[in-house]
Amino acid sequence: MENVHLAVEEDDLYSGYNDYNPTFDSEELENDVGFQQAVRTSHGRRPPMTAKFPGTAIGGRPLVSSFGSRIPMASSMGRPMTGAVQDGSARPMTAVRAAGYSSSLMRGSTFDPLGQSKGPAPPLEAKNEDTAEEKIKILEKRVNDLIEESCMAQSIGALQLALEKAKEAGRKERALIRQRETSGQTEHINLDLTYSGEVIKQGSNMTTVAASISTQLHWQYEQRKAVLLNLANQYANNEMYPEALNSYHVLVKNKMFTNAGRLKVNMANIYFKQKNYPKAIKFYRMALDQISNAHKELRIKILQNIGVVFVRLGQYSDAITSFEHIMAESPNIKTGFNLILCYYAIGDRERMKKAFQKLISVPLGIDDEDKYIPASDEPSANMVIEAIKNDKLHQMERDLKILAEKYIMTAAKLIAPAIETSFASGFDWCVEMVKCSQYVELANDLEINKAITYLRQKDFNQAVETLKTFEKKDSRVKSAAATNLSFLYFLEKDYDQADRYADLAMNADRYNPAALINKGNTVFVKKDYEKAAEFYKEALRNDSSCTEALYNLGLSYERLNRLEEALDCFLKLHSILRNGAEVMYQLAHLYEQLGDPQQAIEWLMQVISATPTDPHVLAKLGKLHDDEGDKSQAFQYYSESFRYFPSNIDVIEWLGAYYIETQFCEKAIQYFERATLIQPNCVKWQLIVASCYRRSGNYQKALDTYKEIHRKFPENVECLRFLVRLSTDMGLKEVQEYATKLKKVEKMKELREQRVKSGRENSARSRREGSTGSAGESIVSTSVLTSPKKSDVTENAKAEPQPERKQFSPLLDSDSGRSSSSSSKGERLSAKMRSLPGSNEPYEASSPKELDASYVDPLGPQTDRPKTGAKKPADDDDFADEDLGDDLLPE
Repeated sequence: MENVHLAVEEDDLYSGYNDYNPTFDSEELENDVGFQQAVRTSHGRRPPMTAKFPGTAIGGRPLVSSFGSRIPMASSMGRPMTGAVQDGSARPMTAVRAAGYSSSLMRGSTFDPLGQSKGPAPPLEAKNEDTAEEKIKILEKRVNDLIEESCMAQSIGALQLALEKAKEAGRKERALIRQRETSGQTEHINLDLTYSGEVIKQGSNMTTVAASISTQLHWQYEQRKAVLLNLANQYANNEMYPEALNSYHVLVKNKMFTNAGRLKVNMANIYFKQKNYPKAIKFYRMALDQISNAHKELRIKILQNIGVVFVRLGQYSDAITSFEHIMAESPNIKTGFNLILCYYAIGDRERMKKAFQKLISVPLGIDDEDKYIPASDEPSANMVIEAIKNDKLHQMERDLKILAEKYIMTAAKLIAPAIETSFASGFDWCVEMVKCSQYVELANDLEINKAITYLRQKDFNQAVETLKTFEKKDSRVKSAAATNLSFLYFLEKDYDQADRYADLAMNADRYNPAALINKGNTVFVKKDYEKAAEFYKEALRNDSSCTEALYNLGLSYERLNRLEEALDCFLKLHSILRNGAEVMYQLAHLYEQLGDPQQAIEWLMQVISATPTDPHVLAKLGKLHDDEGDKSQAFQYYSESFRYFPSNIDVIEWLGAYYIETQFCEKAIQYFERATLIQPNCVKWQLIVASCYRRSGNYQKALDTYKEIHRKFPENVECLRFLVRLSTDMGLKEVQEYATKLKKVEKMKELREQRVKSGRENSARSRREGSTGSAGESIVSTSVLTSPKKSDVTENAKAEPQPERKQFSPLLDSDSGRSSSSSSKGERLSAKMRSLPGSNEPYEASSPKELDASYVDPLGPQTDRPKTGAKKPADDDDFADEDLGDDLLPE
């Protein structure tokens, strides 16, 4: 026991910790006389302490004083501590009460040092939530949760939900303030604020700064500002700009805000969106004044915004000042491109060149692509390279490089015609500058854009010459140039050259989908649809998003009459191009071919929603409704089509026939007169106009129209027959003249028929004899073109002037179809015809042969007139015994 150090004798608080104390060796407890005596006597049954002394912890252990010494403590019975010296022997320090050791063990009781036999511990006391402190804590947590939910909703694009959460957070925060006021804890609110960071969000042209509130000091007031800032941001995101500005004003008015100037950038952005450009510049400059020079990147972005606003105001000189300062301090691609635009706007050629040189020299900070190429065969290194090849950082680098190339290409195409006397020399200068920069691969793309510019200027020869210079370049550029050349020759319908360059493009790059499409197009025009479909399929295998290949594949299947497969192609294409009018029209056409007109109408209605002024689609809808028997809908769509494109003959013909069928011949006249303007050499429309005048009762106008037709077409038999009939009905003196002309025309037709017949006999005889004669062939060819057969003449005389009426029945009849038994006009006309010249003497006196003056009304049979009264007895007719003249008979 000599190694035991008593508390009263310790000089060093930390001494003896590394010494081995045999007192704690449980194996020697049986030989320890003091321990065995304590077990057998009352030392093991001492009652617990009931008093605590200063410096004593719970359980009676002595505490360390501020002076580093332990305070000895006596038991409640006045006994010395077990660690004190007793009978000259030192005992180890133990607890006031023994750890479960009692004399009851000797009497056979259960050993339970942890007191588990007493049952489970009593339940924990429930937290009292009725206290003011607990209510405040609950409200604070709820406000924080609402702010977090609002931010999360904004991150997924649910802007309306984010605004609702922000408003609810504001309401909860006001309830929290009232709770603090009622509980008397308003002294915790302090106006000292600390902003701990900024979140910079860069849009297309603007920079948004949002301050996040620090929670290090004065939590309650920080929470209030966080609620207000989040609410202002959500108002701005939902384009509720007045409310957002009010919230920002409340934040920036407090003079205690050391970083409140950052929020003025948000206010300036709102004024920019409201197109209040002077106020936007004011707030940008205020923010620039309040932000220290230590935040260089933020100041550069604000200067860039100021330059953009000056561009919107048309103050290019001020914008140039801002952009030049940025390019001198921290150059970037976007600012360099904006600077070129400003120089282009003021027309400064030299400064445009300098700005372009600055643009292509802007460092991107992107590592070389060679680091992503495996340098060894070590599997671990290759796995690392594969892992970083498509990670977020590499994607960001690729996007930045693509953006830079886009700006450089756009700037070159913009300034090329302006920096030199011709755009070709300007392009050459840009190409030379690019070749000397880090964007060497863009030089070839600029050359191809030069050829495309030639195309836009309709200079196809120069475009072809420019593209032909790439035939000896590397495979990628060669394939692109050959693809363009193939397309050019295809547009010029030089399919052999188009096929040649398509093959060249495919040989240079077999995985070029554009080259495969051009090759398929050249095969398609040769009507080899199966082979064309194979090329389109290969293009789709190389690029599954190639919409041109999918569209052409659908057309190929349609030509092959594989309508279901074509329908699948266009349905897939429609899922990619939701608003593609061409795709929807093809779907409607396929459904029409499949015999589903209702589906065709539905797809055409979608086409109309995308292109509401397409006259051909409107006419197609009218045709489908007409086929379904819905004349009113058909009339509506045909009328809309005529309104947008009044030169469609089919639409004009349908509308005119519709008005004739509905007995409105006067309205039909305007449509057929327009048809005569479109096709002035087609006699059919003029004959229909004259017939409409006659049916509407305007005989004089009809006669004048027939005379005009006869003047233009003196050999038209139908016109002469109408003139003979009208002149006879109206009792005019020109009857003999028109009858003579009619006889002459019929005689000429007979001569042509004889010539045709003899020519055909001669050609048949020559074919039988095996002889051919060039002169005879030309005569036959001419006669066939100029003299139809007699049966054809008769049919044409009856049917040629009639319009194509889209399922309308014939409207007017011929003379033979009228009541010939009761027509005194016919007898009188026959009597007059007997005095006309005969057919064998075309220019002399009369012949007993009667003239065929019958004709066919081009509008069809006339409908019966409505009966307005009951039929009178025959003996009551005052004119029963008189022969009425033709001029008194109704039509």
